This record gives sequence, C-alpha cells and structure tokens, in this order.
Amino acid sequence: MSKIYNIVTHPAESLRKRSEEINIQDIRNPDFLVLFKDMKKTMLKKDGVGLAAPQIGKNIRLIIVNTYDGPTAMINPIINKKSWAKVIGEEGCISVPNTFGDVSRHKKIIYSYIDEKGRNKKLEAKDMEASIIQHEIDHLDGILFIDKAKNIKKA
Repeated sequence: MSKIYNIVTHPAESLRKRSEEINIQDIRNPDFLVLFKDMKKTMLKKDGVGLAAPQIGKNIRLIIVNTYDGPTAMINPIINKKSWAKVIGEEGCISVPNTFGDVSRHKKIIYSYIDEKGRNKKLEAKDMEASIIQHEIDHLDGILFIDKAKNIKKA
C-alpha cells in the first residue's frame, strides 16, 4: 500500500543540512522503488510540482520533479551548466507553507542525474521546468527559496 509522507516544514533543522549522495547499488533495493513511488504520490497529493527527500525527513540526494513527461525521480542530480539569462518568478514551497516570494533563477540549465533504473541522464530544461529543478536541488544543499527571495509575502 502506498504511503503519503508528512512534509517537514521550516524551521526544521533537517531542511538546512546538505544531503548525502546515494550509492548507485542502493537503488536496486526494493525499498528504493517503494520510496520513488511514495514520493511521487506525496508530491501529487500535496499539489507540488517537485519534492526533495529532505522535505520528507530523508537527507539523501533524491528529488521528484513533475516534468513534461510526468513525475520523474532524479538521483544525485547536478546542474552542469547555467544560462547567463535569468528570470524572476514567484515561488512557494510546501515546506514553507503560505509563503511566497520572487526568486531569480537561471532561464536554462543543463543537468544530469541517475534515473530509477540506474541510467545516467543528461538533459536541458528551460523556463518553469528549469526553475523547479533548481528549487529542488537547492533543498538538497540545505537552501530554501526564502533564502533567495525578494518581496516575501504570507498568504
């Protein structure tokens, strides 16, 4: 049976820790497959467009992003290249409830990660998808959007 995780909220200390890399051998463990599925369900249930493992109390380098291809698990994601051009967009976060602010993000990124089957992926994202990936990778480094936001407001 699927599990919907509780979301860790600010100011929890675990949200400020740098997450540990995942050993590629570990993803073959059936528990990881369940974790991927449960994180995807949790993200969708909580109306998120992304979810990082620290947001469910696990300080490992795993994010789920609702890409154009649907919810995608990204293991040990890194940004390889960032555009000079930036965009400012309003962001919120389920770990910082009812708070919004304007965040400057790179308009386009090239990023890489390991997928659920252990394959290396290298892709390009732009606009909203690029912002979401940057936001979720920030979580893995203990950074919250409120650290970068201007014009912060409470809903």
